[in-house]
Amino acid sequence: MSVNSHSFVSEYTTNSTMDDPRRSPVVPKPDSAGRAEVFRALEASLGSTFSSQPIIPNPNPLIIVISGPSGVGKDAVIKRLREVREDLHFVVTATSRAKRQGEVDGKDYFFMSKDEFLSMIEKNELLEYALVYGDYKGIPKQQIREYMAKGCDIVLRVDIQGASTLKRILRNNAVFVFLVAESEEALVKRLIDRKTESPEALLMRVASAKEELKHLKEFDYVVVNKEGELESSVRLLESIIDAEKARVHQRRPVI
Repeated sequence: MSVNSHSFVSEYTTNSTMDDPRRSPVVPKPDSAGRAEVFRALEASLGSTFSSQPIIPNPNPLIIVISGPSGVGKDAVIKRLREVREDLHFVVTATSRAKRQGEVDGKDYFFMSKDEFLSMIEKNELLEYALVYGDYKGIPKQQIREYMAKGCDIVLRVDIQGASTLKRILRNNAVFVFLVAESEEALVKRLIDRKTESPEALLMRVASAKEELKHLKEFDYVVVNKEGELESSVRLLESIIDAEKARVHQRRPVI
């Protein structure tokens, strides 16, 4: 079925005039009248003014959870993303372990005593926490609230276990991105090239990475960080953020 738009407009104009003879819905041709005149005539013909308010509100701040196995380059991707993307806040984790040489409180971690950390747990001030090798690590809620109130998107870099916990807590109100190497072979070679573990520790890390790859389907997006193609990976991550900002039904994280 087809509709003649000119006939529809003519019929609409005729009916509108018949309904209210006092109305004069004559709209001048745009090529023979000024824009302001045409604009006012359109408002008069439709019987309403055109709003200058945005058609849709500004997008909600996002919580972006980035995870993946060891060796996929999470730190490199996040470092570059920090350099090229504005209005992102990269959450600083709280920990009860001692500060190491060269680390800066408030930048690398928020360092605190175990008693202080346990107090935060008791007061429900942590979004997620875990006991790792005898020390606590966790994500302070207040930090996230403060930066979301400023309109910043929040980036959380967590391990696979942390991502699973956050998925249970935040459900579909956060964006979960899984970072991977181009293949298992490439992943293992990267872990070998780091030369930071003993053979036993390397074996355990590779075995853990193989298991962690099985969690891919729990995430919303996957970014393949190929060797030597860091910029491409970061651009894809930026595209994911932009796409999320353009969603009709926005995610609404509440912390």
